[in-house]
Amino acid sequence: MLTKEELIQKISQGLGLLDGATGSNLRAVGMPKGCCTEQWVLEHPEPLVSLQRRYAQAGSQIIYAPTFQAQPIALKQVGLEAQTEKVNEALVSLSRSAAPGCLIAGDLTTLATFCDSWDPDCFDLLVENYRRQIRGLIGGGVDLLVGETLLYQQEAEAILCAAELEGAGAAMYSFTMQPDGSLFSGADAGKALKELEDAGAAAVGFNCVAADMMTPYLVSKLRRYVKIPLICKPNAGIPTIDESGAAVYAQTPEEFAGIMAQCRQNGADLLGGCCGTTPEHIAALNHVL
Repeated sequence: MLTKEELIQKISQGLGLLDGATGSNLRAVGMPKGCCTEQWVLEHPEPLVSLQRRYAQAGSQIIYAPTFQAQPIALKQVGLEAQTEKVNEALVSLSRSAAPGCLIAGDLTTLATFCDSWDPDCFDLLVENYRRQIRGLIGGGVDLLVGETLLYQQEAEAILCAAELEGAGAAMYSFTMQPDGSLFSGADAGKALKELEDAGAAAVGFNCVAADMMTPYLVSKLRRYVKIPLICKPNAGIPTIDESGAAVYAQTPEEFAGIMAQCRQNGADLLGGCCGTTPEHIAALNHVL
């Protein structure tokens, strides 16, 4: 794994383009809604490999492995809890085969769906789940860790603690936020990011918010709190719901790239896309940058 210092140095030398959405693109090619993504990808690897290969071709320099909810407490729902480490190793290997020239990030997320991850009494449960996942990610050979779509500061602190206990290197953290710059818990996002910077994070920021006129403002506000690289990985606008109940993102790659260019000007260092974005969105962003 890269160290924090090595990752920051690479970013200062021009590393800056992340990938786009995974789940929404896999659903578009047949992944059933509500299934365990990690299990489906292991059973149907080619759509994931094809998608990540296209992201690499579009210019992505960091690819997120499809390990979003590959924690024991989540994998237990499909009987894969005992294979947590092997599942993570296998998914990292898939991403490496798809994008051998890119850095591969081990992806971890909120556990709020499965436990009260905001409750201080659950901290040990969070740490143990993240430790087992991180063990598998390191075994698979990831270059860095990223905790994304986090809801509560305690989740990031648990990932940080688990990473330290497992001897992991560089780790980044991004929260889903409200437009006013607060976490969904109500906590001030800027202060939360500053505390993570002080605790050793390599990069911090946000993902899974709509790319709209407020996004560059949010970047500017957060930039005042931290000196380390800032992550900006929003959705392709605000979705509508179609007749099947699926989210539809209508923002074009050009519209997305225009907003993201403003985010770069306002201080974002690591840019990419979340829900609804495609390799075409990343290619347009790469062109603008």
